[in-house]
Amino acid sequence: MNKKVHVKTGDTVMVISGDDKGKKGKVMAVSPKEGKVIVEGVNMVSKHVKPRRMGEAGGILKAEGAMYASKVQIICPRCKKPTRIGHKLNEDGTKSRTCAKCGEIL
Repeated sequence: MNKKVHVKTGDTVMVISGDDKGKKGKVMAVSPKEGKVIVEGVNMVSKHVKPRRMGEAGGILKAEGAMYASKVQIICPRCKKPTRIGHKLNEDGTKSRTCAKCGEIL
C-alpha cells in the first residue's frame, strides 16, 4: 500500500518539533513507505566508520538522520512562512500544490 507524504525532494522545509525545532533545510530524500524524510543539516547523527582498505581513514562521521515527515512543514517561497499544503485543480485537469496561507503555487 502506498503512503503519501506532503513533501518532495528539493522542497525547503522547517522543523516544527523536536530537538531541531525552528531549523530550515532542503529535503534530500523522501521515504514514503516509512513516512520519513532526510533534511540537509538537520537531525545530525554520529556514524562510526571502520577503515575498509589500507590507507583509508576510519573514525566518527556526522551524517543527517531520517525524521518523520509529520515533523516538517514546507516554507512558502512568497510569504516565507511554514505552511500546510493545499491542492488546486488547474484548467487542463492537472493538480498543483498551493500554499494554504497565501495561495501561491509551490
